[in-house]
Amino acid sequence: MTNLSVNINKIATLRNARGENVPDLLKVAADCEAFGADGITVHPRPDERHIRRDDVYRLRPLVKTEFNIEGYPSPEFMELVLQVKPEQVTLVPDAPGAITSNAGWDVGEHIEFLTSIVDRL
Repeated sequence: MTNLSVNINKIATLRNARGENVPDLLKVAADCEAFGADGITVHPRPDERHIRRDDVYRLRPLVKTEFNIEGYPSPEFMELVLQVKPEQVTLVPDAPGAITSNAGWDVGEHIEFLTSIVDRL
């Protein structure tokens, strides 16, 4: 079965560009679920150019479907997901300054690192 998880990063980008809470990220997430989305996805980056750490904490109690947090498993990211305990964590091999995700993991090359991360999760 295919499920739809809506990534709300670009909503946060627009909000951040406007310098206020318009559009309201929490309302957008709730609306996505009300309209039938099976999950909400966020990708908090170190520079907080879209989703911010405080957004993740505010979304956690609001999201009633699957909450997916994606990101590079840096110590800061791991601290965040271990505190928030989303239903899903998606590990991406982005360097902290990457503009967007454009490739997957070379699992063979990173097997020890990924195994240690998955064990912690």
